[in-house]
Amino acid sequence: MIAMARPETVESACSPEAFELRYREDADPWNFASSAYELNRYDVTLRYLRHARYRRAFEPGCSIGVLTSRLAERCDEVLATEVSPSAIARAKTACADYSNVRFALHDLRDAPPEGPFDLIVFGEVGYYFPREQLASIAAGLIALLAPGGEFVAVHWLGASEDHVLHGDEVHTVLAESLPMPRTRSARHMGFRLDSWVCA
Repeated sequence: MIAMARPETVESACSPEAFELRYREDADPWNFASSAYELNRYDVTLRYLRHARYRRAFEPGCSIGVLTSRLAERCDEVLATEVSPSAIARAKTACADYSNVRFALHDLRDAPPEGPFDLIVFGEVGYYFPREQLASIAAGLIALLAPGGEFVAVHWLGASEDHVLHGDEVHTVLAESLPMPRTRSARHMGFRLDSWVCA
């Protein structure tokens, strides 16, 4: 196994190599599978969705697949992506019972996956990008939505030295970048959710 240097700057802390290092050192570095806060965030996110059923969903930054497995119960197909091979491996194990989930190693800064999707869940990933880059990523994601498709953003409102932007800044950039008005917005204990619907 190749040794990796521990990241020393915010930019390097947000790199694919840094995320891979985190997942090699700790299979669940943010306690997504066990934290009461995270599990509640998933519950709220799923309740927030406009429809009981979706045809095709995209979940970038799926981590170890906790939310992915729950999206699989609401969607005919789910594409879930991560920048860390170790995270992808664990997510595949977590979703082994779901034949409608496909995983891919993918960086949001690269070319987007093939759409269309009628649901994109953009959770806990936006604050790892500078404002201009995030705006560009958001524009690319919206282009993947089918007419009537739903874009849901969910971000923590705490502070982290690894984050380039605060959660509120992420949602401000999204609101300024997306070519349609917000349809829903809510703040919960520690996080916020906003959604947009493609015309």
